[in-house]
Parts: sequence; structure tokens; C-alpha cells
Amino acid sequence: MRIEQLQAFLAIADTGSFGQAASQCGITQSTISRQIQALEGNLGALLFHRSTQAKLTVAGEKLLPRAKKICQEWATVGQEIKDLQAGKQPELCVAAIHSVCSHFLPPILQQFCLDYPHVQLRVTALGSDRALKVLRDGLVDIAIVMNNRFLTTSPEMTVDLLYEEKIYVLMAVNHPLTQYHQIPHTELIKYPQVVFKEGYGMQRLLQEWCSLHNLTINAVMELNTLDAFRGVVRQGEIVALLPETALIETNNDNRLTVRSLAPISDELSQKSPKLLTREVVLVSTSDRITIPPIAHFCHLVRQGVTRFNQQTMNKSLSA
Repeated sequence: MRIEQLQAFLAIADTGSFGQAASQCGITQSTISRQIQALEGNLGALLFHRSTQAKLTVAGEKLLPRAKKICQEWATVGQEIKDLQAGKQPELCVAAIHSVCSHFLPPILQQFCLDYPHVQLRVTALGSDRALKVLRDGLVDIAIVMNNRFLTTSPEMTVDLLYEEKIYVLMAVNHPLTQYHQIPHTELIKYPQVVFKEGYGMQRLLQEWCSLHNLTINAVMELNTLDAFRGVVRQGEIVALLPETALIETNNDNRLTVRSLAPISDELSQKSPKLLTREVVLVSTSDRITIPPIAHFCHLVRQGVTRFNQQTMNKSLSA
């Protein structure tokens, strides 16, 4: 059963004539006759009495209301898809990590609302792994997260690198590690640390870094907000490894300070020591990024990377 067969059926039921229905559908009378014959063959029953006027049989009467409903639904979904491709979607949903929500996204969100005032923008702060999961489940259109090669390898995923940033050590202003300009890893591991909860990209990044360099950190606490990290670190002994954008607020806090990590040399490699960094990426799916509001939002994000780097990320941190 095909939709054009049902449309032909409805046209004949409406006009009472195969010829008039064919003209209404823009096809030949022989074509519409073949469509009805095929439909009757599928259903195993005649739908019209063939006489001077095409009248519905009992089977045709049964089909009529359902055919109307099916064709109406088909027309509705067709229009909805056309509207979607034309940018007339009701909302755009974004999931992003906390530091991105706090400092990177606000001017982008404001500009998008000006450009697409009829699209409801919904933004949720989530850990990277959770944000990628809700993207895969179709609950959001875009995720701005730490890169996770294990969760972004599906062929339908599109991954756009936004920026790479260094990881620093956050500590109280009177902490013993403040004596170092660059903190050696051998000294860092002597002190207790607060880390992000499971499901956050930073925890996975630190686990991989420790495994690579055969380090064991003393993680005494897990948290999931930057305010909580700062509050705990202010108490004195506990330190935290955090990315540059997560440390912007510390510039205004005289009880906290930041130091760089000393790069760790690999004695077996001739390569230069590599700093601990994280990649922040924009992730969507190939079908979504062609939709005008989503494509425009992604464009604003890419523009915002340059602006944000100039205005915020290039501000010097205490080191």
C-alpha cells in the first residue's frame, strides 16, 4: 500500500469519477485505475462499484475514514519536515560542560536569541559523558564537551575542535605548593585532591594521565560544580587540577591562586615533554547540522572561539 494509492482513492471518493480524480491528481486515468487496482489487490476487496458514477463499496466505506486520517498525518509530517529544513523548529537544545556554560556561551546565546527569536533555546550544564549520551539519545541537538574518542566515533557524529587549553593546579594562597612556579608531579601527588565525579571528562583525563605516567593521586573528594571546588580548596590543604576556563573566577578571589604543572619528560621518547591539556569540542550529528537554526548556532560558536580567546582565555593567570 502506497500513499499515492490512498490519495487516488480519496480523490475518486470525493469526485465520484475516475476521470475527474485523475485530473485532480495530475495523472492519467489509466494510471489512477492501476493505482486503485493495486490497492484493491492489497486489501483483497473491491473499493468502488464501477458504473456511470464510482460509488464506494462496503469495503470502501470502511477504508474511507482511515485513509483520510493516514493522508492527513502524511501531509502534517511532510509539512513539519519542510518547516524543520526551513528553520522553523520550535526549540534548540544544547548540553555543555559547566565552564563553557559559565563563560563561553552567554554572548553566543544572546546573539542566537536575537537571530532566531521564535526558537526556544534550552541549555543544560552536564558532564561530558552525560552530555554525549543525551545527544546520542536525541534529547539535545548539540553538545559542547571535552573530547571523548570513545563516545564520538559513531559515523553519524560530527566533531569540531573548538580549542585546547592547559590544566592548572588550583590551591589556597598560603599552600606549600605556591613556592613552585611550575609544580613537579612528584610534589603534587603528596597533597590530597578534589576531583570531578565519574562521568565528567576531567576525571577520565586525570585517570589517563596518571596511568600514562604511573602516578597515584590522593583523591579525597568528588564534586561536580566549580563553586564547590573553590570552596573546598580555600580551606587550605586540598588542591585541584582544573582547566584554564574553569579558573577565570579565581582572578577575583584573593584566597586562591593558580600554578602551572611542570611537564613530565618521557625518558624513552625523543619528543619534547607534553603539557597536560584538554580539548573542547562541538559535537552534533550529520542530519542535525544541516538544519538552519542548528547550523547557525554552530557558526556562532565557531566565531565565539576567536572572540573568547581574545577577551578571556588570553588573560594571564597567576603562575
